[in-house]
Amino acid sequence: MFDRWKKKKTATAIQLTAPLSGTAVPLSQVPDEAFAAGHMGKGIAIEPTEGKLIAPFDGTVAHVIKSKHAVMLEDPATGLQYLFHIGINTVGLKGEGFTSHVQAGDQVKSGQTLIEFDMAAIQAAGYPTITPVIVTNADEVASKVDGQTGNVVSGQDPVLTIELK
Repeated sequence: MFDRWKKKKTATAIQLTAPLSGTAVPLSQVPDEAFAAGHMGKGIAIEPTEGKLIAPFDGTVAHVIKSKHAVMLEDPATGLQYLFHIGINTVGLKGEGFTSHVQAGDQVKSGQTLIEFDMAAIQAAGYPTITPVIVTNADEVASKVDGQTGNVVSGQDPVLTIELK
């Protein structure tokens, strides 16, 4: 009876800008079942055109994989956690071709370089450079995650829209 006087909860939408320049594609195009089927979380992938991964927001480095091919960032404002995984099976390179500029616990600013990588060396070793961008805790924090595909410029173009619960 009094439902019409209750305040309606409006969902907050967050936009994540591209952490890499390149072509954004659906996760289903990633040649790895764990990413393609969404087992690692919801998100998008970017086929990079340059070997530089930047922070798409001010946040905290939660983890840097020992072989420097992946990094996790947390957005303290929303609690969203992201995994940026450069290439597929690139752990096999044991850090060769990757230069990490951050470590776990670092506070980073939007646009700051996180990892630089040698695309030619990765491809010459037989690994794809496609980079999944995953919201690792989407099931707990978000009600919806939508990806935008097409050409993107790092730090400028949105690649994900996340509706918070």
